Amino acid sequence: MNEGDVAMKPKALTMEEAASIPLVGLTAWQALIERGELKKGQKLFVQAGSGGVGTLAIQLAKHVGATVATTTSAGNIELVKNLGADVVIDYKKQDFESLLHDYDVVLNSQDKATLEKSLKVLKQGGKLVSISGPPDPRFAREQGSSWMIEQVLRMLSFRIRKKAKSRSVNYSFLFMRANGAQLSEITSLIDAGIIRPVMDRIFPFASTNEAVAYVEAGRAKGKVVVKVR
Repeated sequence: MNEGDVAMKPKALTMEEAASIPLVGLTAWQALIERGELKKGQKLFVQAGSGGVGTLAIQLAKHVGATVATTTSAGNIELVKNLGADVVIDYKKQDFESLLHDYDVVLNSQDKATLEKSLKVLKQGGKLVSISGPPDPRFAREQGSSWMIEQVLRMLSFRIRKKAKSRSVNYSFLFMRANGAQLSEITSLIDAGIIRPVMDRIFPFASTNEAVAYVEAGRAKGKVVVKVR
């Protein structure tokens, strides 16, 4: 394990709660703070606000001072509001692309159709950060991939990059990387009570298959954790 990739556990969290933080916390941090350069007074649209990344992204964005819109199902509206969401859209009944306009940053975690609809809510110069693809040439370069791989990803992302350019919007794909310094920043926010983990269920190790099935069903609120011991 690389020492620079880890950080001390937040004091107030159990081991299970702490285990739920690194993947979603670093994804939210790198998407919003690093890639999206989200600032106070800006507007952020987070898809799937009741999911693991969404619950952390909403809280982080509110700490920054941004206005946050999100999508969720009717049963999770109160959850995302309590996390700080200013605008909540029931994705089963409403079309977010018809309701949201002039946003600065979008965090996409959904399918291709949703990704392209997200372009419509951004203002010129806005940033569309996707954690569900398609990977772009920048990602290939960051990974140190070969020229051939970079060209393949250039083709895979050509459609969305072209559409983004036509709307004067920046598109980028994010694949979370380990970063101990950023984890320490997140730990400080948790210890200060600014961010809290949202846990759905904890499964014993023997029920790992059930845990995976539960997550794949798409109904989890926040994170699902498998307890090894």
